[in-house]
Amino acid sequence: MKRILILLTVFLTVSIFVTHAQTTTAGSGHASHFASQSRTFFPHNWVRGYTDFSVAPSHNEPDLGRCMFPQPASAGGAASTCTAYARYLLSGYVEFQPLGRTPARHFFLFFEPKFSFGRNIPQLTYTASMLPIAYDRSIGIGFQLPKNFELRATQHQVDWLGRYSKPLGTADLHTNGPNGLYSTFGVRWSFGGYGHQGAPSDY
Repeated sequence: MKRILILLTVFLTVSIFVTHAQTTTAGSGHASHFASQSRTFFPHNWVRGYTDFSVAPSHNEPDLGRCMFPQPASAGGAASTCTAYARYLLSGYVEFQPLGRTPARHFFLFFEPKFSFGRNIPQLTYTASMLPIAYDRSIGIGFQLPKNFELRATQHQVDWLGRYSKPLGTADLHTNGPNGLYSTFGVRWSFGGYGHQGAPSDY
């Protein structure tokens, strides 16, 4: 639980810092905006992203793939300890692009965390509990190309939290989390104004 609180604190601190920094920059005027764009380190919008908090209503809980469904009778029914069906999801996305000049300005790092909380068993138990379940994250590096294209290398991993870090009885599938551990190399294309407006590495 202590680890979760530390991660949440860091995540929210970064979000607040970014919001404050962008608000201050926006109020400094059109001329200073272009001046900040020319800085070599930490230019305008060098940190950007979003946060999101979602609640799943009863009978719609996300299945994290950890527990059998339906659960065997030996799992204990409503008393089963395998309850990895989330009620709450806290997630976000952050990009870091600290260089504003030279070809290196097209490189950026990204971080996409997602925390799952809940204690539910479909058709048996539905609660408002915020018991921590999993910490799902993707991290990687990207390179911006012309015409709103990006090259991306991503590594994804899931850590089970609290009691989910141990076996949970006969209903436990012992999986390694949603989508598991993997790495990918890909291309992203943004269109319709979505993407890096105001980012330091615009072509």
